[in-house]
Amino acid sequence: MCGIAGILNLSGPRPISVETLKKMAGTLRHRGPDEAGIYVDDRAGLTSARLSIIDLRGGTQPIHNEEESLWIVQNGEIFNYLELGEDLRKRGHRFYTATDTEVILHLYEEKGASCLEDLNGQFALAIWDAVKGKLLLARDRVGILPLHYAVQGGRLFFASEAKTILTMDGMDRALDPAALDQIFTFWTHLPGRTVFKGIREIPPGHSLEWAEGKIRLARYWDIPFHPPAGHLDLPLPEICREVGRLLMDSVRLRMRADVPVGCYLSGGLDSTGLTAMAKKHAVNPPKTFGIRFEETAFDEGGYQEEAVRFLGTEHDEVRVKNEEIGSFFQEVLWHCEKPLLRTAPVPLFLLARRVRQDGFKVVLTGEGADEVFGGYNIFRETKVRRFWARQPESSWRPALIQRLYPYIFNGGNRKAGHFLKSFFGAGLDRAEDPFFSHRIRWENTARTKTFFSDDLRAQIGDDNPWERLQEWLPDDCPSWDSLSRAQYLEMILFMSNYLLSCQGDRVAMAHGVEVRPPYLDHRIIEFMGRVPPKWKILGLDEKYILKKTFQGLVPENILARAKHPYRAPIKSSLLKGGMEWAEDMLSERSLKEAGLFDPQKVKRLVRKLEASSQAGEVDSMALAGILSSQVIFRQFVAHFPYHPADSVEPVLFFDRRSRTADLQSAFPETTRRWAGKLEAKG
Repeated sequence: MCGIAGILNLSGPRPISVETLKKMAGTLRHRGPDEAGIYVDDRAGLTSARLSIIDLRGGTQPIHNEEESLWIVQNGEIFNYLELGEDLRKRGHRFYTATDTEVILHLYEEKGASCLEDLNGQFALAIWDAVKGKLLLARDRVGILPLHYAVQGGRLFFASEAKTILTMDGMDRALDPAALDQIFTFWTHLPGRTVFKGIREIPPGHSLEWAEGKIRLARYWDIPFHPPAGHLDLPLPEICREVGRLLMDSVRLRMRADVPVGCYLSGGLDSTGLTAMAKKHAVNPPKTFGIRFEETAFDEGGYQEEAVRFLGTEHDEVRVKNEEIGSFFQEVLWHCEKPLLRTAPVPLFLLARRVRQDGFKVVLTGEGADEVFGGYNIFRETKVRRFWARQPESSWRPALIQRLYPYIFNGGNRKAGHFLKSFFGAGLDRAEDPFFSHRIRWENTARTKTFFSDDLRAQIGDDNPWERLQEWLPDDCPSWDSLSRAQYLEMILFMSNYLLSCQGDRVAMAHGVEVRPPYLDHRIIEFMGRVPPKWKILGLDEKYILKKTFQGLVPENILARAKHPYRAPIKSSLLKGGMEWAEDMLSERSLKEAGLFDPQKVKRLVRKLEASSQAGEVDSMALAGILSSQVIFRQFVAHFPYHPADSVEPVLFFDRRSRTADLQSAFPETTRRWAGKLEAKG
C-alpha cells in the first residue's frame, strides 16, 4: 500500500523538478510513512510514498525491469503475485525484489495493458515506458484504491489523492457544481468525477494510456451480471460449496503479508464469518477490532462480544462519543476530499487510528458482502415493490414492507400507514425504470438541494445527473433481473465512490492502514453475477447463500439476527454544544463566502433541528451535506492547504538524465545492489 504520484510532459522533453516530486510524495506521506522513492527523466517523473507490507527491506519503489526501460509505482497489493511470479520466472524473467509490484512489471512486458486482467488484487498503478514514451495508469476492478489525474499546462499529473494535484502550480482550485449536484442526489458523485473542477478519477475497472500523443481511457472489466438465460442451473448446496471455496481462497490470499493481519469485527454476519475463515489460515486467531457507540441505537456491542467469545480472538475496541464525531469531522473531510451526507466515516477513522497504534498495518474488512450477496433492505424493498406493482390496489402486498422496517410501522398508527403508501408506493407504474430500485430514495435525498444558492443553481444549469448516470448503464442492463439491476447501481455508485472510499481506503490510509475486503475478489463477484436472484434473497431472507455458507462457522444467534446497518449519529454530533467550528461554517458570513447555499434557508434548517427531538433523515443529511461542503470549500479552495505538507527525502532517487542512482544507507542491501549495477554500467 502506498501513495503514488507523477508528472508526464505531453509535448516533448521538458525539465521536471525533483523538488516538485518530493513535494508530491510529502502530500501522500500519511499513506506511505515508511519510505519514499523517485524516478525522473526528461519526459516523466514518478514518486511513491510507501507503506511496506511485502518485501519490507527490498521493495523500494519505483521498481524497474531488467533493462531499466520500464518503471512502475503501485498503490495496493496483487494477492496472486506468487503464482504469477512463478510462471514468469519459468519464462525467463529475472527478479531483483520479492514484491508483488515487480510481478506486474514483468507481466506487462509479456502482455501489455491486458496484463490487468490477470491481477487478483486491489491496486492503482502507473507504468512508464521510457523507451517508447508510453504511460499506463490503471485502477482495480471495483475501485478499492483511488487514482486521480488532470491535464494542465501541457502536462498530465496523476496522484492517489486530489490534494496532491491541487498543489501543482497553475492548478485551478474550484468546486465542480455538477459533482455537488450529483452528491446531493445520489449521496456521491458519478464514476470518473471528483468534486474539483479539472480533476478526474480513473473509474473502477479502467485504464488510461498515453501513447503517440493521445490519451485513451478504456474499460477492461465490468460487473458481470447476466440475463436469466445466462444464470447457473445448479442446486443450492453446490452453489454454497463453490461460494465457500472461493471465499476461503480469497481470505487465504488476503492473509499474505510480511506483517501481521488483523480483522474488523462488528458482530454482524459478514465480519464474523470472515474472521472465522481468517482464523483457519492463521497460526493464532487474528486480532480483531471493533467500534462501540455511546448511543445504543447505533451500538452492536452485545453481538460483538458474542462473536469474540465464539472466535476466541484478542479484541480491541474504540468507544466513540458523539462529541468525538463532531470534533474529527473536519479532519476526515480532508482525507475524503468530498462532501458527505453521513458522519459514518468518522468512527472508522478513529478505529484505523487504534489499529495503527496497536502495531497493525493490514486488516480484513467485510465491505462488499451486502452488495454482492443481496444484503441491503433496498434490495428486499425492490422485490416487494415489484410484487406490489402487479396489484397496486392490494392491501396486503404493501404490508410486506412493514416486515422490513418494523421500527417505523410498529403500533399500526395511521400516519405510518399513509407514509407506507405515499413513500414506498411512488413510481409503482414504472417498474421497468432502470432506476426503479433507487429512485424514491434518490428523489428523497434530492430534497436537500432546496438549500442550494441561486448562484450554484445557475452554475449547474441544465446538467442532469440522471442522464449522466444513464450513460453508465450497460446496453444489456434491461435484460437483467431486477435484483441485478439494483445491485449494479449500488456497486458502481455507493460502494465504489463512497463506501470503499470514505469508509474504506481514505479513513484507513489516513493512518497508514491497508484495508482488504475479501468479499470483493473478482472471482466471487463473477460467480455471484450468474446466480439466480431467488437464491440471493429467498422470500425476504437476505444473503441466503452466505448464511448457508457460514453455518457452523458463526454463532446461530448472529446467523439469524436481523441486519444492523452501520450508521453514526449526525445531528447529535454536529450540532452539539461547543462545536464552534460548525457554528462558524454555518454562519451567514461563511455561507456567503462559499456561495453554495442560501443562508436564510440554512438558518431555518438549523433552528428546526435544534428545536425538534426527532429530526427527519433528509434534514440530518442536509445538515451533514451543507456543513461538509462548507468545510471542503474552506480546506481546498479558500484556505488551501488545510495541512501543508513538507517535502520528503527519498530512500531511492534514480535520475535517468544523468544515469545516477542514490540510496540512503538505511537500506544497505538495496544500496549494494544498486552500487553494483551502476559500476557494471561504468
